[in-house]
Amino acid sequence: MGALVSFELARLLRRSQAGARERGDRQLSHLSISGRSAPQIPDPEPPIHALPEAEFVEKLRRYNGTPSEVLANPELMQLFLPILRADFELIETYVYKNEPAFDFPIIAFGGLSDFEASREDLSAWANHTTAAFDLRMLPGDHFFLHSNEALLLQSITRQLQQVSILNSFC
Repeated sequence: MGALVSFELARLLRRSQAGARERGDRQLSHLSISGRSAPQIPDPEPPIHALPEAEFVEKLRRYNGTPSEVLANPELMQLFLPILRADFELIETYVYKNEPAFDFPIIAFGGLSDFEASREDLSAWANHTTAAFDLRMLPGDHFFLHSNEALLLQSITRQLQQVSILNSFC
């Protein structure tokens, strides 16, 4: 969900910053996304946000993102189920609208064993930039960032350093 929110926020900021470059104002310099097919690719899976509770919880188990201790605790589940359903509803009802590509780099991260976002679907983020695009696939599933935190942070730090160096010459 974070990738989609970041993408739409970047679009919103770009629209609100019209003329920023000409005025010498700070502007967006890059976009990092993780574990999400490019927004123009429809989700082939049927929506799950409105499933009966038992089926919804079983789907959550499949994603491997909610700790088993939480899934096994009825009180915690009553607290988190409405939040999780709202998250899934937001993603599952999102309607992509075409806009011009960004003029800054995009880096996409994915898990090699992620059944939700394939290498091909992550590669389609390249359509959203006229600048550099980089795809980094790391070991793990949809939540690869938990098991590869150091490697992920190292890659993001390197990208930020490159952007910083480039911006110092502009």
